[in-house]
Amino acid sequence: MKQTPFTQKHIALGAKMAEFAGYNMPISYTGINEEHQTVRKNAGVFDVSHMGEFILKGPGALDLIQRVTTNDASKLKSNHAQYSCFTNEQGGIIDDLIIYCIEEKNLPAGQAGVYMIVVNAANIDKDWEWLVAHNTEGVEMHNISDKTCLLAIQGPNATAILQPLTDVDILNLKYYTFEKGTFAGVKNVLISATGYTGAGGVEIYFEDKEGAADKIWDAIFKEGAPKGLKPIGLAARDTLRLEMGYCLYGNDLNDTTTPLEAGLGWITKFTKTFTASDLLKQQKETGVERKLVGFELKDKGIPRNGYEICDEAGNTIGHVTSGTQAPSLGKAIGMGYVKKQFAAFDTPVFIKVRDKLLKAKVVKLPFA
Repeated sequence: MKQTPFTQKHIALGAKMAEFAGYNMPISYTGINEEHQTVRKNAGVFDVSHMGEFILKGPGALDLIQRVTTNDASKLKSNHAQYSCFTNEQGGIIDDLIIYCIEEKNLPAGQAGVYMIVVNAANIDKDWEWLVAHNTEGVEMHNISDKTCLLAIQGPNATAILQPLTDVDILNLKYYTFEKGTFAGVKNVLISATGYTGAGGVEIYFEDKEGAADKIWDAIFKEGAPKGLKPIGLAARDTLRLEMGYCLYGNDLNDTTTPLEAGLGWITKFTKTFTASDLLKQQKETGVERKLVGFELKDKGIPRNGYEICDEAGNTIGHVTSGTQAPSLGKAIGMGYVKKQFAAFDTPVFIKVRDKLLKAKVVKLPFA
């Protein structure tokens, strides 16, 4: 298994470790519920250095991004980020991702600049190969995944706790914008008002050179531990994102689900041409046959990925993609794809758990 620069710190802190996307990652420290509530009510630190980062620069960089992603990256200004996805020739989602406009250049074609694309850990190789295959104009590209550290400090008190460590005004950093500055004495740290928890906070990107990883980790906890900041594992990250209705690639999104089926029409812009855009435009006009919905259980039980979703007669109408007992809500929730006629809010559905049909209903996202 691969390690992040923080792996030994997780082990020393007593984290329960497990393989995730080829990395030895912390799943939990003191327990999912406690860690979940720490982030919702205060602040927590996630090591997500397993994520992938690609740099695209120079003339043609924006054009390449426009051709392979669904959102309109031409709208991006310097220091702004955008949620988007890659689609394959069938309109399926290769990966969901975030595009960072590091440097915008106002040249005549509007195509020169520097961009960072952040992708899911399990898809780094697949995504890189996809970009390389479509880089027909010789755009300068760098896969910086192995040398880039990423910590997500999330929660309502995260920015207040971190502000003394940086010269960047993170207290007033707007959602999906970022700044580069000094953090804990380390220069050239990218601080981004993004995250996967819905609890507020920032994500910080930096290169681990001259002991930067240790320096930043130690400074964060020296500043934050007296204020209740704690390390958080990936299990709580999953319950936090699910309460917000955020999709997880490999569960709620994959190569066979389209952005429109997944409720991601808002990042699918037909003002430009991209891979399978004609097919997706047709799907938008004719309507999808299935939709990703949120649901909550009325009966006791926990929905899991792969469980069947049924109608009252027991006919299969879809399947669960994500499910959990939501720590903030005190009830079982989940997401899954169902036939479009069952996708309206308050529609009664049933989750098949060990041959039992548990009552549930379709609800609006986010759950929290």
